[in-house]
Amino acid sequence: MTSKILCPTDGSDHATIGVILSAEVAKATGGHLTICVVNIAHGGVRGPTISHWKTEEVAKLLADSEALAKKEGAADIGTVEVVAREAAPAIIAYAEQNGYTHIVMGTGDKRGLQRLVLGSVASEVATRAHCTVTIAR
Repeated sequence: MTSKILCPTDGSDHATIGVILSAEVAKATGGHLTICVVNIAHGGVRGPTISHWKTEEVAKLLADSEALAKKEGAADIGTVEVVAREAAPAIIAYAEQNGYTHIVMGTGDKRGLQRLVLGSVASEVATRAHCTVTIAR
């Protein structure tokens, strides 16, 4: 049963589709929805660690996504920022450590060589997650 839904977002059009679908799932199941931003940490070996987004940018991404989820009918919504070196392992670990039963996320339209070279966060999450994963397009 879906009781805790995690929806990672980066503010892209593809991620927005994931937010909409996760809100629909939360509304239909009465589940708790958490919208998550993974703020990628760069550097840190011999210099400072620098996050991909500033605090204000993360706050805006989360607020915009939460407002959209509310508009789509989700009632029980939380938000979280996770700072990590890589997105997919961070999403998987956060979901498992916090008892999420469903991950809903959007994906881009990578094909061919671009997909092989860049990989896909959604693909890695779907392959390695402990729970149900829904990929929205």
